[in-house]
Amino acid sequence: MKWKDMVAMSLSSLFKRKVRTLLTVAGVVIGTCAIVVMLSFGIGIKKTTDDMMQSMGDLTVIQIENYSPSPDAEPLDDVMLEKIRALPGVQTLTPMFDVDSSAFQIRSGKYVYGGQITGVYMNALSEFGYEMEAGKLPEGTVEEGAILFGKDALYNFYNSKKNNNNMIYPEPDATGKVPDPYVNPMEDKLELVLRKTDDNNKKTVKPIKLKGLGIMAQDWSKNPSPGYSVFMDVKYARSLVEQYNKLNNIKVDKSKKFQYNGAVVKALDIKSVESVQDYIKAFGFQTYSMDSIRESVEQQTRTIQMILGGLGAISLLVAALGITNTMIMSIYERTREIGVMKVLGCVIGNIRAMFLIEAGMIGFIGGVAGLIFSYMLSFLINTLAANGGGVMGLGATGQISIIPVWLALGALVFSTMVGLVSGFSPANRAVKISALTAIRQE
Repeated sequence: MKWKDMVAMSLSSLFKRKVRTLLTVAGVVIGTCAIVVMLSFGIGIKKTTDDMMQSMGDLTVIQIENYSPSPDAEPLDDVMLEKIRALPGVQTLTPMFDVDSSAFQIRSGKYVYGGQITGVYMNALSEFGYEMEAGKLPEGTVEEGAILFGKDALYNFYNSKKNNNNMIYPEPDATGKVPDPYVNPMEDKLELVLRKTDDNNKKTVKPIKLKGLGIMAQDWSKNPSPGYSVFMDVKYARSLVEQYNKLNNIKVDKSKKFQYNGAVVKALDIKSVESVQDYIKAFGFQTYSMDSIRESVEQQTRTIQMILGGLGAISLLVAALGITNTMIMSIYERTREIGVMKVLGCVIGNIRAMFLIEAGMIGFIGGVAGLIFSYMLSFLINTLAANGGGVMGLGATGQISIIPVWLALGALVFSTMVGLVSGFSPANRAVKISALTAIRQE
């Protein structure tokens, strides 16, 4: 018997019993729709949490905190940073050196900067994903006196000639316009002046020329944040502090080794974050990254997906029982037909294949219809979520239910396989029927 003949006979058998076939297919439709929609919820939740994590910061960045290191930890100095840089999985790093604002001032004419100054590896900023609104990030060797301003840091300039400092703020006025800051570092002259702690100090203080390389875009997910900070090369910042100490005769306790306030490490990829963190912790330092939060969130997401998928699978299991029942009833009704086929010399394997095709068709047709209903239901849910601002705080963009291509194809294959597996036992029952007994049956 040819395959097209077996398919034609299977379709003919299904259409002869339209109501029963329709009810059986409906069970597969409900099961397929349930499992697809349930899993689509899990995928939607995962995408929402991934987007949320991405908005909170770079998942490959590790922060090293040097507030309370282990008693056995080595100092977080340049030597330690080179050890960390050499670790497998590390892409780049930078220390964080917070400069005491009382040590020196940045000036532009009568305007004085009164904000935070942070020393970093300037040539590493581009690898950390910092972006610019004006100018460009430095690459390679950075000249002395080169600095970068955060966008809002420009508003920390005040007029030193007025008693009330006359500061302006990056807030829109009555017309909705945000005022320009006093200083434009790309055009105005900048200089740095070391401050004296004693007015009787007769030492000459010569202003140091600075060069504004650009204005960094605001990004509060970064650490150190460019928002209200001025970045300069960390070695240059340390040399300025040394000059300040020398100017004011400040003696530094040389028995205490120099340490940075902290450091930021960028791993090659997300998979490397955990191992890099473990290495750094072994040095005795505390670390923080978004990876620890991501792991717990992903674990919760996987649990939710398993629960939702399990609920949908129960519906498909009920549909499988319906297919089995339908095929057994079909065999009882077609016992005489099976006997005639055997007497005429039909190969037993063809009889089994015919019933398996019939069961597989029920699963396939139910899977296709189930997918159509799943997409319709997913569209309806996402539309309602978008209009209502999300469900349970998720999917503010309307993407609560997401059905990727792999899920659609997987559901179709799975529903077809459910039909085939459900029809396997009835098909074996059909081939075991005695031909003479079958022919006698009325």
